[in-house]
Order: sequence, then structure tokens, then C-alpha cells
Amino acid sequence: MAHGLSLLAAASVRRWFGALALVLAVVAMHAFVGGLIAERMADFSVAASLPVRIEVAYVRDMEPAAPPALAPAAPARAPPPARAPRAVRAPKRAAPAASAAFATPSTPSTPATPAPVLAVVEEALASVVPDPPPPEPMVVEAPPQPAASSAEPVVATSATSAASATSAPEAAAASTFTWPGSTRLSYGLTGNYRGEIHGNAQVEWVRVGSRYQVHLDVVVGLPIAPLITRRMSSEGDISADGLAPQRYDEDTKVMFRERRRLTMRFEPEAIVMANGQRQERLAGVQDSASQFVQLSYLFSVKPELLVVGGAVEVPLALARKVERWVYDVVEQEPLSTPFGAVDTFHLKPRRVAQAGSDLTAEIWIAPSLQYLPARIRIRQDADTFIDLLIERKPQLAAP
Repeated sequence: MAHGLSLLAAASVRRWFGALALVLAVVAMHAFVGGLIAERMADFSVAASLPVRIEVAYVRDMEPAAPPALAPAAPARAPPPARAPRAVRAPKRAAPAASAAFATPSTPSTPATPAPVLAVVEEALASVVPDPPPPEPMVVEAPPQPAASSAEPVVATSATSAASATSAPEAAAASTFTWPGSTRLSYGLTGNYRGEIHGNAQVEWVRVGSRYQVHLDVVVGLPIAPLITRRMSSEGDISADGLAPQRYDEDTKVMFRERRRLTMRFEPEAIVMANGQRQERLAGVQDSASQFVQLSYLFSVKPELLVVGGAVEVPLALARKVERWVYDVVEQEPLSTPFGAVDTFHLKPRRVAQAGSDLTAEIWIAPSLQYLPARIRIRQDADTFIDLLIERKPQLAAP
């Protein structure tokens, strides 16, 4: 009897603990769902506070192809080589006197003998200098000059042309460059953040007339419950020197941490940083998102910069400061992608990523994809980074 009561009591305790565990699980699930709803509402609030995002429909894929050849600058036309002075001769109608040099010496009383010779000479001279009305002085070409004397003016002209056309090719290339239409690049994401991580990312270039937007969206972890999300957006105008940002927004959310937002505004002479400080606006300055498209523009109009051993400078406005960044072209490297091998040039910043400093980005530029980045590695420090590798052909919007 006592044994039966103890069994009943044990069963009752187990049921009670089971019910308690079920209640806790339901509460946890509700808390999780509530957290997701709160996150989505926060995302909606953030999206509402950001500039209106231009929406476009992507209708086809970009096929890899050799970059189009830009029309070079028209070289300065060299003047014709200097010709030797021409001897002025008597008018054609004075041919008998001029032909005396060709006549066989004879007595003046026998003019019939040189007549055929005079006719031949007169015909030859007429073929050299036509007989226009009114009569013009007839000239005889001087004998050809030695090669050395004729080459000298050409060398001088070439040197002058090279000196005067130093910036002409760049201006011509920029004038013939056509900005691509709206394009979206999709990347698979791997990396390390307190362990191995996976996710996805997109870079979107949107252009409407002379206005542009560049968006970089990164999701680390599952889309339904991401570990990290970051949205980077740049908008501004397209100028003769490339992109001219007017505003940059960045929104970062790490699970179990407060959301971090920053906005920078680009004025004609200054940049208003996220903390309200004003810093000088350097010529050609870019932000963290626009730099990728600006590099594509620079290499499109100056493909000679994209060679191993070369370097390109890009002034960058980052979260803390405005500085001149230099990217070195360290190697030419083929990348294996789901749609085939893609030849790229690996750009590496001279700055080394350190904890607590600004993020650095290594970039693999693909000339066959309109000089767009086929791979991007964003590094926070030696142990924290994300690596984006293009996973499908870039998508193009309707014209």
C-alpha cells in the first residue's frame, strides 16, 4: 500500500515537472517569436528612417565578356614634314627659254633640232604643275632630302604631342564611358566571428538619370534568426569624376546587443560625421559602400591602373575619420564560381586591420564583369572577418 502511494506521488511529481517544462517551453517560444516580431518592427522603423530605396526589377543576367575598348583620345596631328624650298621658275609660257638648259648646243639658225625635246620637257612639266588659269609660276621639286633631316621634325612633334596630351586620354575615356544600368550582385558568405559563420550578401547599384544608390546588405546566420545584419547605403550624384556621395547610412544589429546606427552627410566643402563633427571633404571622397562602384569606374576609364604592382588611391570617409586609402594590386588570380572561372585582380589595402579600428576590405576586381567586385573580404581584426564570393552572374535591370 505504501509502495503504491509512493509510485503515485512520483508519477504526480513527474507530471508536474512535465507541465512546468511545457509551460516554460511555451513561454520561451513566445519570447522568441516576440523578439523576432520586435526585431522586424525595429527593422521596419529603421527602414522608414532611411532614404527611400529605389526599387528596380532585374530581368536578365550579365554574361562575362572582355571589357569594352574605350575610344582613345585623338592624338595631336603632327604637321607634315618640312619640305625643301622650291625653286621658282619662269611661267610655263616661257618654256623655250627654260628649255635652253636641255637643248643640245647648236647654232641659233637651227631651231628645228630641239623641238621634240622641248615638247617632251614641256609635257613633263605640265604633268607636275597643271596649267591653271591664270598662269602660275612653275616649280621643280628639290631632290629628296636625307632621312636624318626629315626625321628631326617628326621627333620634335611627337614629344610635343605627348607633353600636351598628358591628361587628354583620361578626359576622352571619361567622356566615352557609359555608366552601367542598375545591377545586383549576390554573394555567398563565410568567415569567422567567435567561430565559423555562414550567410549571404548583396551589393546593389541603382542608377536613375544622374542619381545613384549603392547598397551593401550582409546577413550572417539564418535569415529567420540572423546572428549579425548590416546594411550600408550610399546615395548621391554621378559627376564627371565618378560618384559624388551626399549621404551614407549604416545600420548594424548583433544578436543580444543594441542596434547601432550612423549617418554621414556630404556637403560641398565638408563632411558631417556621425558624431556631428565636420571634416574637410577631400576631392573624390567616397564612403564604405560607394567605393566599390567608384573603383569599377576608375578601372574602366584607366585600365592601365589594374596591373600587378600598381596602386590606386581612394579618399574614404569612414565612421571615425576621413583619410586617403591606397589599394595595391598584389596579384592576378582566377576565382572558381558556380558559373565558371573568373579572372580577377586582387586589391589589398596598405592598412592592416586592427581591433578597435576601422574595417578594411580586400577586393577582387573582375574586368569581365564590368570591373565589378567578384569577391570582397571585410576584416575587423586578424580573427574576425567575412568573405563574400560571387555565387551567380550579376543581374541587370531593364533599360
